[in-house]
Amino acid sequence: MDSRKKILEMLDTKKITVDEAMRLLGAVDRGEKASGDKPIEVLTDRISRKIKYLRVLVDSPGSRGAGAPERVNVRVPVALIRAGMKFTSLIPHEAGDKIEAELHSRGVNLNLKNIKDEDIDQLIEALAELEVDIDGGDGKVKVFVE
Repeated sequence: MDSRKKILEMLDTKKITVDEAMRLLGAVDRGEKASGDKPIEVLTDRISRKIKYLRVLVDSPGSRGAGAPERVNVRVPVALIRAGMKFTSLIPHEAGDKIEAELHSRGVNLNLKNIKDEDIDQLIEALAELEVDIDGGDGKVKVFVE
């Protein structure tokens, strides 16, 4: 299927936004690959997969003492992340300054006043590539999006 047609169909069915469609069409016009060596179809498939949840799974055998395995399954809706990021605009300036100072003292340089909707969209888009697997001898942690 022609890449342009596929992009327009995804836009029509609201699988992607107008901005995403513009970016994809621009890449097609320039004859570029989607990212790195991936063809444009790979990028359209990734964008069409809307992220709904951030998942954290922890499996730790026998950590509760009686040999019973401890399992943690956290599923955070991405809408909650988006709402939380927007919530920062409601924080009073004095409190925001204190939060930023404390974060800065811990090595995190974050300015809450500068967070924009585009930043949130970029964060959520970046989550599409997120997958972390940690397999220690006594347990396993997995972080991913779905």
